[in-house]
Order: sequence, then structure tokens, then C-alpha cells
Amino acid sequence: MVEQTTPVELAERVAKIALGLNIETALRGAYALAAYHYVRASSDIDLATVVQLHQLENLKSAVEDAGFHTSLRTPDDQDPLGGVLTVWERSDDEGDPIDPVEVVNYLNPYRPQRTPALQAIRNAISLDEKPALRYPRLSDLIALKLYAGNRGDVADVVELLVRNPNADLDEIRSTCKGFGFDQIDELIQEAQDEARRP
Repeated sequence: MVEQTTPVELAERVAKIALGLNIETALRGAYALAAYHYVRASSDIDLATVVQLHQLENLKSAVEDAGFHTSLRTPDDQDPLGGVLTVWERSDDEGDPIDPVEVVNYLNPYRPQRTPALQAIRNAISLDEKPALRYPRLSDLIALKLYAGNRGDVADVVELLVRNPNADLDEIRSTCKGFGFDQIDELIQEAQDEARRP
């Protein structure tokens, strides 16, 4: 019986293949949150990257050559992202991916804008046991969440702040305000109020 790749092993394989193409990645989503004591369920593992679309297409080909299934959603001028590459090994009875890895590209050539992703990837920290998998510094992760901007992401920011009471708030403020996320002051206050509740 062939042993199946675990979701984390698949993410590590994708990250290694990406590195072989000079594409840097960093964890985002639930697995990045877990590095900061905030564990919640997720149906996939997300990797952030900032690359040209042809590089994402090259990664798609390389991952397929390694024996995995892929699907690439390309962007248009209304998309805040620059494409999402989904990678998986197994499918369910309906053909839907089981435990996929999503490579989320923050560079949309049709809608260029400044995002926290490049800084988050540049400053990312390697996992000791899986060095190809890296997670953002807390300040960069919070900026990524605020960039996404939906209600769940903002709630995640508050929860991260509550669960990391010794975080460097000056660094978090500086990072977030550098990208125009001035609401960070209000969210820090909300987290401090929540932490004081009995």
C-alpha cells in the first residue's frame, strides 16, 4: 500500500519545488496562526508568494511533473490576488481535492498595488523540523490579515493579539501603519479590553 502524503508534507514538497524555481513562499492562514498559539480548523494549507503569472504557471508544471494534481485560477483586473494555484494528491468521490495546498499569489499584473506579502515572505521564519516551510513574523501576519480585510480576518487579528500578550505592539503598529492599516490601534485596544475580561 502506497503511503499518502500528509497535508504538511505536501505543503513542504510544494515549497521545496517552488524554491527550486527561485520562488519564495510563506505560510498564511490557519497554519501560520498556529505558530502564534491560535489553532483553528482549516480544510487546506495556504502558502503566500509574490511572483509574475508565468512563474506561477512554471510552478504548476513543476508540481505536476512531481506527480500531483493542480488547478490554476488566473486573475483579472477585479481580483486583489494574482492567481491561486491549488495542489492536491487525492480527491473525494465527487472529484474534489482532499487536503489541498493553495499557493496564493499577491502580485496581480492587471491590478498592481502594494501589499504586505513581499515583506512577510522576506522576513519569514523557518520551521525547525521543516525548513522549507516558513511562517511570517507576527507583525507581518497581522498586516496580511488586515490586507485581506474581511470580518473573519479582522477577528483573527484580535484573537492573535489576545493570545500573544507579550507581542511587540510598537512593531505591530509600525508594520501595519506602514501599509495604511490605521485601524490597528483600535484592534489592539479591543484585544486588551478582551484580555481584561474575567
